[in-house]
Amino acid sequence: MFFTSLDFLKVTETAALSCSKWVGKGDVDSADQAACEALRSILNTMDIDGTIVIGEGERDEAPMLYIGEKVGTGSGTPVQIAVDPLEGTNLCANGSPNAIVVLAAAITGEGHLMHAPDCYMDKIVVSQECSGIVDISLPASVNVRLIAKALGKDMDELTIGILERDRHKKLIQEIRDTGARVHLVPDGDLAVAIATLDPESDIDALFGIGGAPEGVLAAAAVLCYGGEMQARLVFKNEEQRSRAEKMMGSNPDRVLKTTDLASGSVMFAATGVTTGDLLRGVRYRKNSAVTESIIMNSGTGSVRRIETHHRRQVQIKNNKMIFLDFEQNKVAN
Repeated sequence: MFFTSLDFLKVTETAALSCSKWVGKGDVDSADQAACEALRSILNTMDIDGTIVIGEGERDEAPMLYIGEKVGTGSGTPVQIAVDPLEGTNLCANGSPNAIVVLAAAITGEGHLMHAPDCYMDKIVVSQECSGIVDISLPASVNVRLIAKALGKDMDELTIGILERDRHKKLIQEIRDTGARVHLVPDGDLAVAIATLDPESDIDALFGIGGAPEGVLAAAAVLCYGGEMQARLVFKNEEQRSRAEKMMGSNPDRVLKTTDLASGSVMFAATGVTTGDLLRGVRYRKNSAVTESIIMNSGTGSVRRIETHHRRQVQIKNNKMIFLDFEQNKVAN
């Protein structure tokens, strides 16, 4: 059965509506569980033969959306699925910016998403204007100057997104020494990575070490939107390196390009949970909710921003009005 990125929009919207009820309540686990359950329930209504290649972890670590789990009705197109049901669980729990729901899908045989090992990844993400000029093996200061030149900006007009971590202290200082500005991200680098691709964004590039699975999701967006991503896996120990070598079948220390991580026919969808650099979060009105999403398709080269107004539906039961919750509306549809 034929499907488009719009079909996956329903998945991310439903998960965002579900976990948005936990924004600012300090409960990380409940927020993540709400997102996972909603995302999985909608995926399982789709006529696809889906396999999770990036999800909540290995089967013994995650009760659902684990790596290798089958999703969909099983009767449709074979599809690889990469998900982060709630990128920025702490951000959601604290009511902080940049919590999003993210999904990427590749049609098996026509596209590919790398089964990333559960380790860290050093990344550079830049927009289309900077494609072909950065090199992750060069000092950060050199890459920053190359980006400024490509964008036609003075150094003090350039903004680089970096996760706020102790491991990045030297990197942050090196970039600041060039005169560029640093946009520190408390948790979750995925929203900022995707924001760098948008010419209307205030973020010009993403640098630094974050999660490898999130890196694959970022690469899917880069492939669809245009731009460039370079990455290297970062290992805590030899056990991680050995496992990655078995999974990748080649040198795990090599520089990875966009198409090493995501290639071919790929679709991408993300919906905001809290307002941030990429998307506005879920907003509630009287008997309605509003979501903002971005969907992309590498095959068509299309990138769409979609604002959806979800009106609360009403059912009559025993002569009484019952208001369905917004995510129930989506499941019913």
